[in-house]
Amino acid sequence: MSLSSPVFRDRSVLFLKGMAMGVADSVPGVSGGTIAVISGIYEALINALKQCHPLALKTLWQQGPRAFWQQIHGNFLLTLLSGILLSLVLMANTVLFLLDNHFVLVMAFFMGLVLASCWLLRADAGRWTLFKVLLFAVGFSLTALTAVLNPMAGSTALLYIFFSGMIAICAMILPGISGAFLLLLLGVYEYVLSALRSFELDVIMVFALGCVVGLLSFAHLLSWTFRYYREQSYALIIGMLAASLIVLWPWRDASVPAADTGTVLAALLCAALGGAVIVGFSRLARG
Repeated sequence: MSLSSPVFRDRSVLFLKGMAMGVADSVPGVSGGTIAVISGIYEALINALKQCHPLALKTLWQQGPRAFWQQIHGNFLLTLLSGILLSLVLMANTVLFLLDNHFVLVMAFFMGLVLASCWLLRADAGRWTLFKVLLFAVGFSLTALTAVLNPMAGSTALLYIFFSGMIAICAMILPGISGAFLLLLLGVYEYVLSALRSFELDVIMVFALGCVVGLLSFAHLLSWTFRYYREQSYALIIGMLAASLIVLWPWRDASVPAADTGTVLAALLCAALGGAVIVGFSRLARG
């Protein structure tokens, strides 16, 4: 495959989108699903995951590996998941450093990302009817609820880690609801991130298994809603995205000091950068 070929370009862009999803999923309050939506691959991702079911093994047995790989959209999933996993492994220390030392600027960047996403996605909901406005309100309320929940004590038992993975992965593919934030609520965020940094294979494998089980189960429901209620689904999603601004607001935490003029200006620049990144993603996705 030539470096200048359209296939190589498309896969490279998809890999970078996967890396962006990985970065987003590692930040509490941000959803990798948000990146998938605004980069134009969300529906393709859901439909690909839907094909990864036990019946696909029948295709493998009867028609061979090539037909099986095509049925599950193997090239798409492998490229995207490789980007996500590489990003999670490489960026774990960087994300922790940025959150510890530049928390306000990181949150401002993602707020700009979310605001631009809501604006760009409004057309996908079609004509805004009263029912779609109600769906927007429902999505907004679901995400806003996570902002007022208090973290649990959590557990390091592998069974608890498995179920935490199942729950968090469902949030990771829902725009606006942060899987990392749910891990914080479940009390295992630091534990799982530390396991990734130190390559604790037992924890990583159990958590990954929980993610796989939750992801494949949830993908069928999402695929069905997009197939039959696409515009209504986007109205709900935009509500979720809009409410994530509450979760991302950096001064919601009393431990964050009040901002001076310099910090506010830097935050506004970071928000503008976040918005610019989303516009760039959107243009890449739509040709």
